[in-house]
Amino acid sequence: MVSLLDQLSEMTVVVADTGDLEAIRKFTPRDATTNPSLILAAAQIPAYQSLIDEALRSSRRLIGSNAPVEDVVHEALDEISVIFGKEILKIVPGRVSTEVDARLSWDTAATVEKGRKLIRLYNDAGISNDRVLIKIASTWEGIKAAEILEREGIHCNLTLLFGFGQAVACAEAGVTLISPFVGRILDWFKADTGRDSYPGPEDPGVISVTRIFNYYKTFGYTTEVMGASFRNLDEITELAGCDLLTISPKLLDQLRESPAVLQRKLDAASSSCQEAQIHVDRERFDALMADDRMASDKLSEGIKGFSKAIETLEQQLAHRLAEVEGGAAFGHAVQEIFLLNDFNGDGCITRDEWLGSDAVFDALDLDHDGRLSQEDIRRGFGAALTLTTA
Repeated sequence: MVSLLDQLSEMTVVVADTGDLEAIRKFTPRDATTNPSLILAAAQIPAYQSLIDEALRSSRRLIGSNAPVEDVVHEALDEISVIFGKEILKIVPGRVSTEVDARLSWDTAATVEKGRKLIRLYNDAGISNDRVLIKIASTWEGIKAAEILEREGIHCNLTLLFGFGQAVACAEAGVTLISPFVGRILDWFKADTGRDSYPGPEDPGVISVTRIFNYYKTFGYTTEVMGASFRNLDEITELAGCDLLTISPKLLDQLRESPAVLQRKLDAASSSCQEAQIHVDRERFDALMADDRMASDKLSEGIKGFSKAIETLEQQLAHRLAEVEGGAAFGHAVQEIFLLNDFNGDGCITRDEWLGSDAVFDALDLDHDGRLSQEDIRRGFGAALTLTTA
């Protein structure tokens, strides 16, 4: 019997939700999506270290040999996102989604500039706009940024989408694609209600995506719906027929190994909804989000989670840069730590000035005089670096 994956691929565009190039080769999806968490996971794979190093060296050359480590790492984040995207596009025939820094989610102008920069990096590599989706969080500010980028011919994927108001605002802004997070909606309802599970047709995430899909098709919106963040196979099979579904390698494997018969659940040609068409401006958007505790909670939580993943990746990149540059970047990092903590500029850091934990201060203060010099910091962190990289 034909596998669930093969049957699903006949009804829906299957997208790989991973930064692992080998997994993408294995499942041969049309498109692929990435985010900082996925890139962070992929960065742990030794085979991809050369891609990371390439981005770090390129970023150092671009902004100068004396630039602070922080600036190099910020530049490298964009380089790494695009490098992984370019490698993915060598495998998939369709598009790759590349995410804007989640810390910009509440800033329309900064999101627009970052989106322009990312597409410029792709264009410089000979990749056209139609093969890239700029991934932006579905805040009001993010939706307005996407509206501007779409008018410039830069296609967008609006992510961290949980509420109907977000979906309608995205459609009215003319974005190319939205990614409603099915599994995270389920997570919230399970925690809020105390229920251990929901049957597929009753799954709150499935119900949400079905509502959005039928609304879009009924009123002729061209924005594509791509269900994302799945927790189990039932959520996927209940959305068979959706425009796209982005699925993790683990669940793709389960679909490929299952021989069950798959029925189409969503159909653009015959979809209908009973609700009236609405218009969502800023006031209506805020009101809809205020009335939807789940959407508000999960949007805020998602932005915080993606931001944390970026910060963790930045820390790893700073460490790797020190290795790549033979300690030169480490020297810059020591200087930055010192300047950040030496408030009165007297050439030493007291415990009162130290912004870190007491445990770290004590570990660096080897002579126990209650003061840290640049040499104390260099010696302490240098030893840690040696132990870590040995």
